[in-house]
Amino acid sequence: MILVYPGSFDPITNGHLDIITRAVYICDKLIVAVGSNEAKKPAFSVEERIDLIKCTLGERDDIMVTSFSGLLADFVKKVGAKAVIKGLRAMSDFEYEFQMALLNKNLEPDMETLFMMTSVNYSYLSSSAVKEIAKNGGNIEGLVPECIREKVMKKLACR
Repeated sequence: MILVYPGSFDPITNGHLDIITRAVYICDKLIVAVGSNEAKKPAFSVEERIDLIKCTLGERDDIMVTSFSGLLADFVKKVGAKAVIKGLRAMSDFEYEFQMALLNKNLEPDMETLFMMTSVNYSYLSSSAVKEIAKNGGNIEGLVPECIREKVMKKLACR
């Protein structure tokens, strides 16, 4: 089974990495799909986000990192997946993701959405919080994978 893990990953956090690490055990292939939603005004380009994820994960046969634009339901169908996996931190995440799951199901009736609770260690963590801390010169150690911490700080500090 192929699973798609979509997101903005702007930048990838240890919370995202937690979901990736656990999701890969329940599928044959995990596609980490970086969305190109410019309405969110990302700090990192799609190419930079893909590079940060690849730097974090290394080369793996069971994980593919790519980008997509347009409708998630169309992308899922295009890559031959039957389901997406979404990480949840709180009830507010569930409400939004539940609505998106129903919309996607309406667009692509064969598509399923799986929800995975984040580990309690990362329930407070978001890319937005990482960006805010980094922009203000704070310490993001433990919030993002160590191998990308300096790249994130360099890009965001004093913006």
